[in-house]
Amino acid sequence: MKHGKNIINAKNKVNRDISYELNDAVKLLKEVKYVKFDESIEVAVKIIHKSYQNIRGSVTLPFGTGKDVKVLVICKGDKQNEAKEAGADYVGAEDVIEKIKEGWLDFQAVVATPAMMKEVGKLGPILGKKGLMPKPKAGTVTEDLKGIVKALKGGRVEYKADKGGVVHMGIGKASFDDDKIIENIKSFYSQLVKDKPSDAKGNYIKSLFVSSTMGPGIKINHKGIDR
Repeated sequence: MKHGKNIINAKNKVNRDISYELNDAVKLLKEVKYVKFDESIEVAVKIIHKSYQNIRGSVTLPFGTGKDVKVLVICKGDKQNEAKEAGADYVGAEDVIEKIKEGWLDFQAVVATPAMMKEVGKLGPILGKKGLMPKPKAGTVTEDLKGIVKALKGGRVEYKADKGGVVHMGIGKASFDDDKIIENIKSFYSQLVKDKPSDAKGNYIKSLFVSSTMGPGIKINHKGIDR
């Protein structure tokens, strides 16, 4: 009952009939918080475009997500030392491929060198469902292991629209300063605008909401917040 009252009270503090300015929305986000744990902050962007299923990309959040990203690098030879020196949490070749086939998935990002993609490709049914399959366009199939590992550990995240045309993105923690949450939202939104499909006319973004793990969604006036 207490939990039910808390969420009802939080929802009542949010005016669903207006779009809040970004600064005000983040401030309200903190005001309606009622749980003790450090909630994740997520934005949800509704895309209005016929090809929204093709909308995907990546962005480096200036202040990270607040989560410790475990990176697996699949490579051979000297590249393994390069990956370890770059800060990869796990490094291997056929050995880690076999572990994954057996059900091991204790990582949030996978990088592979081009030479390993023939074997890594066999993991498509497993990694693909989790959104973890290395892809050249995403920069996770590369010889530059130092660069990509540093980026992934530092706040680089991938995004894509779901079947309903909504892009969900974790952009930090409730414990972040307001300014950090705001900057992360602006960086993500700006990248989404830059990745606008060439055949999309006008503004292809219908709405932008921000919410915490347990809190209500707060609609943001998204026009003008991109850099």
